[in-house]
Amino acid sequence: MRRVLVLTHTGRQDAVDAARQLVALLDAAGIEPVLLDDEAADIPDCTGVRRVRPGQLDGIELVVVVGGDGTVLRGAELVHGTGVPLLGVNLGRVGFLAEIERDALESTVAHVAARDYGVEERLTLQVDVVEGGVVRATSWALNDVSVEKGARERVLELVTEVDGRPVSTYGCDGVVMATPTGSTAYAFSAGGPVVWPGVEALLMVPISAHALFARPLVVSPDSVMAVEVLERNHTDGVVWCDGRRAVQVGPGARIEVRRGAEPVRLAHINTGPFTDRLVAKFGLAVGGWRGPDDGKLGGAVGPFGGAGHSSTRRPSGPRGQR
Repeated sequence: MRRVLVLTHTGRQDAVDAARQLVALLDAAGIEPVLLDDEAADIPDCTGVRRVRPGQLDGIELVVVVGGDGTVLRGAELVHGTGVPLLGVNLGRVGFLAEIERDALESTVAHVAARDYGVEERLTLQVDVVEGGVVRATSWALNDVSVEKGARERVLELVTEVDGRPVSTYGCDGVVMATPTGSTAYAFSAGGPVVWPGVEALLMVPISAHALFARPLVVSPDSVMAVEVLERNHTDGVVWCDGRRAVQVGPGARIEVRRGAEPVRLAHINTGPFTDRLVAKFGLAVGGWRGPDDGKLGGAVGPFGGAGHSSTRRPSGPRGQR
């Protein structure tokens, strides 16, 4: 019997309703639905559904997460290190991690039943908090690790480092270190670039930094990024992993971030390009776009040895700009 775990945000009625519908659809498709033990009581009409506890995912083929990106991040905690993929149903506002919309549940279950879905591995981060030369805490993140000030009225003074060499000193609200998956989350809000999921890289983005050089950095996926909290700070900082797990750090602490050993596997049904998801999720204006010539270029040979534009697709505007 194939088993699919349904994970939901039980504090939202729309999520509970969607989870109940998913359970019924999976059962009708011949797939055994499974719920977390502490969520099952909050989902009506599911008293006879198999229940499991976190850490008991043996035999689970897929975890379908109903909610926003925050719920998907909770799902990532559940499956991290197990190899079980996540498929997100978006009930949030943006939902980069959750690709399925609420009105597509029936077709989604049909794809799952037919095993018509793909799985991709997303890079994760490992973070070590070092104090007094001893690793005091270790954690991981799918989106980002942020080092932030602990007191609103003060700035945090930090030195950033890449591969054992110092880069810059900031008086700032903090620094975000992110994966490509997290580039559209906190790092984006702090002014970082959007990095396509297929790019293997790590990001370091300062938050409201008072410095001459406070630009986002994109480094090798094999690099080790570090942040040192200067001894002259008069306030503690806090390290957040995906905004869910926190560690307090004091002056002199060192936070090292590197590529994690265990990726998170995300299932997907839609095969459209990330560019389309970016435009749709952020509601970007693309009116007036005419698109490429689809390989049907004609006319004279251009100055770089390639075919020029055909007479029917000649670029308009000054200097050929579209």
